[in-house]
Amino acid sequence: MLRWKDIITYAKYGNPEPPRRVELSDAEWAARLPPGRFAVLRQQATEPPYRNAYCRAYEPGRYACAGCGTVLFEADEKYHAISGWPSFRQPAARNAIAYFFDESFNMQRMEARCNVCGGHLGHVFADGPEPSGLRYCMNSASLLKRE
Repeated sequence: MLRWKDIITYAKYGNPEPPRRVELSDAEWAARLPPGRFAVLRQQATEPPYRNAYCRAYEPGRYACAGCGTVLFEADEKYHAISGWPSFRQPAARNAIAYFFDESFNMQRMEARCNVCGGHLGHVFADGPEPSGLRYCMNSASLLKRE
């Protein structure tokens, strides 16, 4: 189980080795992704709260990266955080997500990216439920639901 101290350590000293890598140019990503997904995954945009595909979805399955298909979260790790975005307690695998300090917009946050393709997913916060205390606050546009 990952905890906040693990996230900080990864961001500070290096993320775990991904299972594979997907590297495309911006033009290739733009051709592959719809505009909304491209804006979130490749340009670090944030979709509007509550008006997104997975905010209130709780069906069984898995959530994968919309850029490369890497499984990021299991549906049973999803919970209602009242944040306006889908929230998860833990990633599907320790090396599924990469972490980076984000000080944009005069805030101090922890950015979460797909560890395989580098796509922006959202942010991780230390205000989630026990036992880990983590809240992975993700953009629906960065995810694909799979059964």
